[in-house]
Amino acid sequence: MSNLFTDFFDDGWTTRMDSTAPAVNVKENEKNYEMEIAAPGLKKEFCRINIDEDGNLEIRMENKFEHKEENKKVHYLRREFSYTNYEQNYILPDDVDKEHISAKVCDGILHIELPKQTKEQKKKAQHCIDIA
Repeated sequence: MSNLFTDFFDDGWTTRMDSTAPAVNVKENEKNYEMEIAAPGLKKEFCRINIDEDGNLEIRMENKFEHKEENKKVHYLRREFSYTNYEQNYILPDDVDKEHISAKVCDGILHIELPKQTKEQKKKAQHCIDIA
């Protein structure tokens, strides 16, 4: 079972725009899946989470830092502070209730809750199609 779950969230199924992607944790319990994405300094207005036309979870984080006039008397010998834009798509398991996905940013972590469909929702999704 864990191999099937891993396949849905495995990097082999996803597309990355940047090689320095943030770390991602994925947890599962009987009611939902939870994703945690490390994003130090991230503000919620810089995040976009959507379900794309293929039904995949699309996460985008954009760098919105304002470049201020630097002090001309200071010369950087090394400058590593930078944050690049990040975009990733995840193929979701079939039992995710895509209508009720929620997210929040707290303490530098983007939390995404992916609730599982209830038994009633699964039954509704499996309906017969009349053949003419």
